[in-house]
Amino acid sequence: MKISELFKEKTVLSFEIFPPKPTTDESVIYETLNGLTGLHPDFISVTYGAGGGKNGSKTIQIASAVKNRYGIESVAHLPCIGITKKQAVQILDSLKGNGIENILALRGDISPDTVPAGDFSHANELIEFIRERYDFNIIAACYPEVHSESKNIVEDINYLKQKVYCGVSHLITQLFLDNDYFYAFRERTAIAGINVPIEAGIMPVTNKVQIERMVKLCGIHLPNKFMKMIERYENNPEALRDAGIAYAIDQIVDLISQGVDGIHLYTMNNPYVAKRIYKAVHSLLAVQHC
Repeated sequence: MKISELFKEKTVLSFEIFPPKPTTDESVIYETLNGLTGLHPDFISVTYGAGGGKNGSKTIQIASAVKNRYGIESVAHLPCIGITKKQAVQILDSLKGNGIENILALRGDISPDTVPAGDFSHANELIEFIRERYDFNIIAACYPEVHSESKNIVEDINYLKQKVYCGVSHLITQLFLDNDYFYAFRERTAIAGINVPIEAGIMPVTNKVQIERMVKLCGIHLPNKFMKMIERYENNPEALRDAGIAYAIDQIVDLISQGVDGIHLYTMNNPYVAKRIYKAVHSLLAVQHC
């Protein structure tokens, strides 16, 4: 099923998981899935990170299991900066062969560990490549606080508009901790004529390591309310976990009340946190769109 159809009827709930690192027992990811599937997400996306394998084999394997073993629609992440067109075809053919219909097309992070292959420089090039050759439903990422490499808001929105024009059916935001950034972003996209559904990416912050990593990788704004929470509970791991879950729930309740198209929960492969959040908001998600 192409998940773009889901947004016509309801507020979509989806989860993101990542393949385990090569040094980790592979069965761990299936324990995660056993804990998540009972929450009946509309889809589960699988990242293509360090544990995904150089050719995306782990991502494909897990995304296939999500759909074919657990009966939940899956989305496979596909970053393009480090792959050739030939490799892209091999991965896309494998995804198609496994019955996966939805792809999150990304450029991917540029780092010392990633050597650009030279065939793709930006996500829109991968999107065009897929659209010309396949019938996948294509999703793209977006950035409420502006991509760190964009010169300004206008450039960022124009590039996003180009991705949508190339064939994207819906967008998933980078995580954010201040909903006002999301609402301002949603207004800018509407003015620019971007009319595809936008899912809000929410990451429950449950420990200090997450916070440090988020700031380093994403450069996101840390609201005063959030920082006071961290300062109060930073020396009490259990209290910080519970406070982080409560903060994410508050964000989600506010977003749903303001008509968000969907919530994409960055689970960090933690079913306990996902269950706590689902229990708090599932009745709000069940309300049908008018």
